[in-house]
Amino acid sequence: MLAFPSSYSVGITSLGYQVVWATLARRSDVDVRRLFTDRGDAPHRNLDLFGLSLSWELDGPVLLDLLEQQRIPIWTAERDDDDPIVFGGGPVLTANPEPLAPFFDAILLGDGELLLPAFIDALQACRGAPRPERLRRLAQVEGVYLPSLYRPRYDSAGTLQAIEPLDGANEPPIPATIAKQTWRGNTLSHSTVITPEAAWPDIHMVEVVRSCPELCRFCLASYLTLPFRTPGLDDGLIPAVEKGLSATQRLGLLGASVTQHPQFDELLQWLDQDRFDGTRVSVSSVRAATVTPELGRILAKRGSKSLTIAIESGSERLRRVVNKKLDTDAIFAAARYAKEGGLSGLKLYGMVGLPSEEEADVEATAALLLALKKATPGLRLSLGVSTFVPKAHTPFQWEGVRPEADKRLQLLAKRLKPRGIELRPESYGWSVIQALLSRSDRRLAPVIAAARGQHESLGGWKRAYKAVLRGEGPAIGAAVSRLWDTQAPPPWDAVVHGTWSGEQVLPWAHLVGPLPPETLAKHRTEALA
Repeated sequence: MLAFPSSYSVGITSLGYQVVWATLARRSDVDVRRLFTDRGDAPHRNLDLFGLSLSWELDGPVLLDLLEQQRIPIWTAERDDDDPIVFGGGPVLTANPEPLAPFFDAILLGDGELLLPAFIDALQACRGAPRPERLRRLAQVEGVYLPSLYRPRYDSAGTLQAIEPLDGANEPPIPATIAKQTWRGNTLSHSTVITPEAAWPDIHMVEVVRSCPELCRFCLASYLTLPFRTPGLDDGLIPAVEKGLSATQRLGLLGASVTQHPQFDELLQWLDQDRFDGTRVSVSSVRAATVTPELGRILAKRGSKSLTIAIESGSERLRRVVNKKLDTDAIFAAARYAKEGGLSGLKLYGMVGLPSEEEADVEATAALLLALKKATPGLRLSLGVSTFVPKAHTPFQWEGVRPEADKRLQLLAKRLKPRGIELRPESYGWSVIQALLSRSDRRLAPVIAAARGQHESLGGWKRAYKAVLRGEGPAIGAAVSRLWDTQAPPPWDAVVHGTWSGEQVLPWAHLVGPLPPETLAKHRTEALA
């Protein structure tokens, strides 16, 4: 069974979920069923595998509800030979699976194109073996992390010292580190399901690029998915687009920086043909410096109303800090070209609370939006703004959430809303919870269990955290206590707001990302200098 921790309309819009489902459904030795929070396929009588695709930290507690609905013990330590292997993947689990580790038997780190088939093949080869033997066999598959075969070691103060494999003398030995897997083929993913019930109805999604060459210092989508990869135009992108447009007239071009595909202009000209009249084309966020009048013209001709660019800040100093290779003139040019091309709106994305940010930098963001409005009258502007959240495997993983970010969101609202600029701020509270989940180790698992039913508010998470610190969290059975270190989590502020030293052992230190910690530390030093 393959689950998604949200409704059908949201889950079926996830390209990653679609691709995993299709990969499993194509196998003759697998009978896969889908499960969402509001519906599901007819369940199996005997369930061997339960998988979850996780792309957002805040969906973690929903996993426990889905497991209980299927009558699966939520803690891996309490499962026996008759229970399914619970596995998961996606960017959240690849970056830092530790807070959710006690609930998963296996976690697939990285791209699934080769990893998922290798995982299924290994499981089929040991299907009749006792559960402990199956887990040890799965641990030999590159990129598959078996959390129950590793144990964290803390000092007397509760500081993490290491995460080490258990019982290394047994055969086969458990690897000390697990490396994220990277797909290097010439094709990327595209929709396998097109439905009017999706959050984006009847859309065919095509992944144009994977990762991003810009390396903004906070960006998980860039650092975690390196290297930057692009499929060929004639043997990758065009066949994928043609396949979808045989079933629908709505096309979505996806990627962290779509217009940086080396053949994007050729793809755009191909979509400008008369035979695509009536086709609606939309693109995800584009790099501001790549916007041209031709891009605006063709997208407007193909039904797009607006463009989306990420500016991070109106302050050129702060953009240099985060390695955003973008000057103010390019932002004004992007707005001008969008309008000249016939688009009616420009959506901008920014952040507050970035490392070294001062209030003057936030004022610069407000001033930039007001100047853009004056320079391009008639172009509808909106600013989506979030609070900086530290992410694993990025140079800013050592930085904490800055409490003053909440007031800076309010400052932007005060400056922009009365002047007719739409502001779409992300809740500061949600950003705090994201940081808690993105930076914690597996001592957070009891908090996640305690937060169920109240996990939709910052207050609910804080109450759950305090309850676990007081020893009043959900009861943990003896099997769980033997396998997982049951000491209390560290202080909330140390996890969420603390700036960590470069010598501190990180919860994901045993998981090998695309770049070594030494390179990330160098990027951080260069940024903050």
